[in-house]
Amino acid sequence: MVTPLLHGAKDKVTWKEAKAFAQGICQWMANDDPERYLLNMSKKMRKGKIFLDYLRNDRLSTAVALLSPRARTGATVSMPMTWAQVRGDLDPKRYTVRTVPALLGKTKAWDGYEDAASSIKPAMKKLADKL
Repeated sequence: MVTPLLHGAKDKVTWKEAKAFAQGICQWMANDDPERYLLNMSKKMRKGKIFLDYLRNDRLSTAVALLSPRARTGATVSMPMTWAQVRGDLDPKRYTVRTVPALLGKTKAWDGYEDAASSIKPAMKKLADKL
């Protein structure tokens, strides 16, 4: 998931704060629906679940960029999706360097993204109140 954030001085948070917030959100999601989500990166534990990787929220961490092809058979691509597209029958092999160009014109994954930016601080307070 990608979330646009405001950059103003009053909205500024440290990398440590942002990572702790991401971890808290992921933990909350995993606790709320453990049959669907998990935080453990072990591939054998992920079967049929969505791995919530909050560890990418660190200044020195790397992540797969949008539309990056993977160096594996079929050349699958990191594809933007809406939550409605994330279903049990989702087949990552459908998104390849050959199929994605045609699919990009149909995706709604980024609709409204630029207008959605907001401060992270109210969300951090709300999460802290829940925990």
